[in-house]
This record gives sequence, structure tokens and C-alpha cells, in this order.
Amino acid sequence: MNEMSQLRESICALARSLFERGLTHGGTGNISARLADGGLLVTPSGSSLGRLDPARLSHISPDGGLVAGDKPTKEMPMHQAFYNTRPQTNAVVHLHSCYSVALSTLPVADPDNMLVPLTPYCIMQLGKVKLLPYFLPGAPEIGEAIRALEGKYAAVMLANHGPVVTGKSLDAAVNAAEELEASAKLAVLTRSLNPTQLTSSQIKMIVNSFEVDW
Repeated sequence: MNEMSQLRESICALARSLFERGLTHGGTGNISARLADGGLLVTPSGSSLGRLDPARLSHISPDGGLVAGDKPTKEMPMHQAFYNTRPQTNAVVHLHSCYSVALSTLPVADPDNMLVPLTPYCIMQLGKVKLLPYFLPGAPEIGEAIRALEGKYAAVMLANHGPVVTGKSLDAAVNAAEELEASAKLAVLTRSLNPTQLTSSQIKMIVNSFEVDW
């Protein structure tokens, strides 16, 4: 199986897994992954992540044109912004996962680092997560806001919308998206309980030990 065929199958299998575990629903969410030539494979507009056809994924050329497949997700400006500002990015996952969306609607102490540091794993896999303002879904302003971050964040949360997570591989991006949802769930469930948070020295040790962008 060649690179493109293998990546098509991987996108559909991982997307279906996310869908079946309730991390996205209906026609929500989208995934892209970079090919060796700089092109992209992207989930099509309006498609369900639980029912993707590998042959119909959108194949985008390195210059941004549609080569084959269905029309890509309307969130392409968001995906392209990450690829253009973070050269290490080889996949982008955007979900409407329940606890992440819930957390995105609540006040946060620090929009530049919105996740409460309850476990080491959110730091290890995500670094800091930036809360971006609300934008109309698919609006080019989402891409502009991500470009303005100049590649400093591997993951962002769109207010009242959901998470966008990148990775050096498709598997890494999916794993990180799952970690963000788990961390958001912990944050929501413990919000009124005054949970013990990691200290600044503990966070520093995690960042240094696992070479986290911070």
C-alpha cells in the first residue's frame, strides 16, 4: 500500500474511532494530514467522521488547490494556518467533543494557558492551550487568529466551538485531541471542588523532562 492509500485508510479508521466513542457527532469535526510532497488529505465538507469513504477524501495540492475527491471542510483556513506557521505539524484534528466545548464556554483564569494543570499528561501532550474568541464556523478570521500566534501553540480552543489540535503525526494529533478532552472533563468535573493543581516547579520539571514547547 502506498503512502497516500495508507494515509487515507488511517484517517478514516481514526475518525471512525473518535466518532464511535462520542468525541464528535453528526457531521461535526474535521481532520487533515500532510503528505510527503506537502499536499494534504482532508475530510470533506459536511461529512460524518463515522462514515468516511477513503476514496472521497479531499486531496489538496501543496499550493492549496483541490486535486481530487469531494469539496474539503469549510475549516480549511484553520488547518492551513497551522501548517503554514508550524512546520513540524503533519496533522490537524478539530472536534466538537462535549467537555472541551463545555470548558470553552466557561470563564478561564488565563486565556493564554486555559487548561487547569491537574495532571502531567495535558502538559506533556499539549503544552499550553490558547483560548481564542468566538468566530463563525468556517470564517477566515479563525485562520488569521491562528496565524497571529506565530506557531507558538500546538493546540487552541475556539470559544463556544471546540478544540483544534496538531501533531507531528496523525496518531500524535489524535492522541493529543483525546488528552485535551480528558483534561477538559477533569476541569469541568472538579471546577467547584478546589482540586489540587500541579505546582509551578512540578510543571517546570515536566516541561524540561519531556522537552515540551512552553
